[in-house]
Amino acid sequence: MEEKVLTNKKHGMLMLVILLALYAVSVFMLLKSAMSDNLAVMAICIAYIIFGLLLFAGFRTLKPQEALVLTLFGKYYGTLKGEGFYYVNPFCSAFNPAANTRLGQSGDISPKGKLGVGSGESDTTSGKRISLKIMTLNNAVQKINDALGNPVEIGIAVMWRVTDTTKAVFNVDNFKEYLSLQSDSALRNVVRLYPYDAAPNIDTTGDGMADEGSLRGSSDVVAERIKNDIQERVVEAGIEIIEARITYLAYAPEIAAVMLQRQQASAVVDARAMIVDGAVGMVKLALEKLNEDGIVELDEERKAAMVSNLMVVLCGNHDAQPIVNSGSLY
Repeated sequence: MEEKVLTNKKHGMLMLVILLALYAVSVFMLLKSAMSDNLAVMAICIAYIIFGLLLFAGFRTLKPQEALVLTLFGKYYGTLKGEGFYYVNPFCSAFNPAANTRLGQSGDISPKGKLGVGSGESDTTSGKRISLKIMTLNNAVQKINDALGNPVEIGIAVMWRVTDTTKAVFNVDNFKEYLSLQSDSALRNVVRLYPYDAAPNIDTTGDGMADEGSLRGSSDVVAERIKNDIQERVVEAGIEIIEARITYLAYAPEIAAVMLQRQQASAVVDARAMIVDGAVGMVKLALEKLNEDGIVELDEERKAAMVSNLMVVLCGNHDAQPIVNSGSLY
């Protein structure tokens, strides 16, 4: 179904003047016919005064970046877009199945400040308006297993807007709930392809080659992939995904302490490796300097003892406590 924008209905003020003028004429003619006992004119004037109120149901007012999908006796009539004062067929009714759906997103909070489905505005024309502004959907944090099977908690914020009101209203039952569910599904589908931290022998791009992609280190790449996945899923709902960003990322509580110990152990190993590399370089430099300057002649046994002592001093966790030997070395 193609969207049909009603661009020729923006004459609400003119119709308001005409209807008010007709009411004034009807009242005047009613009084005049009452004095002349003209029953036919009186009946016509009274009928118009009573049933003419239905004509006022055709007025519609829209603010900037708002739209209204109208149906006439069950058929799609057209869409009003943009700010203005409109007049349409008074028997038209606004249709928006997501009008009373409240999600955790901007511009979607009920007057009482509560979230949930079914709370908020009543079934009125004002509540049936569709916002064309950029909205921010912030779904609940999900617990998902990453590529290594570790449970992680992750949350995303999705910036989106409605681009085709007809698809949003008629192609899906509730476009807000549809977007929320598809966002959760896309998030779960992408997160399971990445490890939390960079891990060996993991292919996150699908090219058959191991890479260093991870949820923590490649957040921009992951977010872009989530965005594209959501967009593919909601294109039939007339929704455009502007951006998707990771707002929360952490290990699940049941493994957070273990993973912290693992990270600490990895940091200790890396630090020790750096210390050993530096100590070996310093020992090598010391032996070379002693040999070049001819300060002392050391055989292999004493070189080994010196290397052992220097490695203990340089790699120890505490400051060395030197022992001065005042006697002979032999």
